[in-house]
Amino acid sequence: MVQIITDYGTLLLKAMGQTLILALWGLFFACILGLIFGILSVVKSKICNAISAIFVNVIRGVPMIVLAFFVFFGVPYLFNTILHIGKNIVLTGLQAGTICLALNCGAYMAEIIRGGIQAVDKGQMEASRSLGLPYWRAMQRVILPQAVKIMIPSIINQFIITLKDTSILSVIGFPELVNTAKNVQANTFKSFQTWAIVAVMYLVVITLLSQLSKAVERRLDHDREK
Repeated sequence: MVQIITDYGTLLLKAMGQTLILALWGLFFACILGLIFGILSVVKSKICNAISAIFVNVIRGVPMIVLAFFVFFGVPYLFNTILHIGKNIVLTGLQAGTICLALNCGAYMAEIIRGGIQAVDKGQMEASRSLGLPYWRAMQRVILPQAVKIMIPSIINQFIITLKDTSILSVIGFPELVNTAKNVQANTFKSFQTWAIVAVMYLVVITLLSQLSKAVERRLDHDREK
């Protein structure tokens, strides 16, 4: 194990950095998608509600590995061969991985945001409207700031899940931690030691994020009690 750390420690740390970058990009775009479809799910419009429900149910109903293959292989084929929109469009592992994580995480973020908005007292919206604020301005200035405080612990937990989901993207060749560990294992023929090191690396990062989530949750509970 010491030899693996000495020879491949830098490579594995770099791969962990790639994993974190991929997870952060995925969460960033997932928050945008989640905000859009989360708001669509709470507005008083059956069409908007249906659009949000279709997105959430379809994405959550497709296994992550299938979604990864579809984005990496299917989307370029769709544009190049069927629609003839582009020529030789090819997605990199980072691009396909980000899209895949954004879609998958975005569906869950939509539900987190919907729950956060609905957790805000309905009287807040009624009071804002009675003061003359348009619906969308009231949502932006009054409802969402309060909902974000409720959603923060869930968003951090979703980031942890997204971080672990990056391991699935080794199937499309992105050089994240699991994919890199496969190469290390192939070179050293030391399966137990290699995967033990990877498990510890994931455990350290996820434990730190879990502690951050608990600290934020305690702080928010303390603020509510004031």
